[in-house]
Amino acid sequence: MDLLIDVLKDSVKDTAQLVPFLFLTYLAMEALEHGTAGRAERIIAQTDKSGPIAGALLGALPQCGFSAMAATLYAGRVVTAGTLVAVLLSTSDEMVPVFLAHQEPISRLLSVIGFKVLVGMAVGLVVDVILRALHRAGDGHPHIRELCERAHCHCGSVEDVDEHGAHHAHDEHDHDHDEAHGHAHVHSHDHQGHGRWWHIVRSALVHTVEVTVSIFVISMVFGLFIEYVGEDALAVFMGIHPVRATFLAGLIGLIPNCGASVAITELYLTGALSSGPMIAGLLVSGGVGLLVLFRTNADQRQNVEIAAFVYAVGVLAGLVVSALGIIF
Repeated sequence: MDLLIDVLKDSVKDTAQLVPFLFLTYLAMEALEHGTAGRAERIIAQTDKSGPIAGALLGALPQCGFSAMAATLYAGRVVTAGTLVAVLLSTSDEMVPVFLAHQEPISRLLSVIGFKVLVGMAVGLVVDVILRALHRAGDGHPHIRELCERAHCHCGSVEDVDEHGAHHAHDEHDHDHDEAHGHAHVHSHDHQGHGRWWHIVRSALVHTVEVTVSIFVISMVFGLFIEYVGEDALAVFMGIHPVRATFLAGLIGLIPNCGASVAITELYLTGALSSGPMIAGLLVSGGVGLLVLFRTNADQRQNVEIAAFVYAVGVLAGLVVSALGIIF
């Protein structure tokens, strides 16, 4: 019982210290997202062969749900498979707030983001080249009508689909992103309406609470585990089995929840994970992107292939980082 109380006290103390930094970070992120609503979607939808480059760069921006938007655009065939993969691999999800809350050097954060962006760009471009060579890149036309019919989202006049595909995809993204987070229309319909700033503050508060709870639970579980196993024993295990840790971190990253990237980042910053497993987990951790993909894209076999491919890329990159001794 004394052990449990001690771990509880430490977890509350450590988590409470992060709350102000988390809130300020999310406040800035929400203001950025509301102020640039729709622009990222239009940029990525209007790109052709350079889609993975734009997707990887835009995916790295600290905006909530960008991977969900990319998944929806792909389901409507507005963007390519390579662009979707680039976004999923580069998406930072909750890594940025956790890094900032821990007051880590900005250079350390940027090096991780930069690595994820480069991997996303390279892999996305290769995917598109291979699919075009195999004639599996699709017909090159948006299919927003089918997407809307499957989702029953009433996202607008279908006569304008070909000319304004990105706009309709954005509407569908808002619908999916809101439902994936359990609250309707917080991020979309009130951007320019009454109470805009209240919605920004409220969204920041919601995200702060969600991540704070995740960090607290992870801290408790990890604290109890450390006390039971022993910090030295855990360090030895991670050192002896870095390959196993890389595969495990990748599986954690597949969890379509902010807790996945929070857990991986926390374990890395506390020294429990080395750079290789951390990179594997964070490359795979694309927020709710895969969840939205499985919900909106009708071809479930294709969805499984994309998820498995992203996992394989993350694990391979993690193993390479470990083999080369790269430290972020």
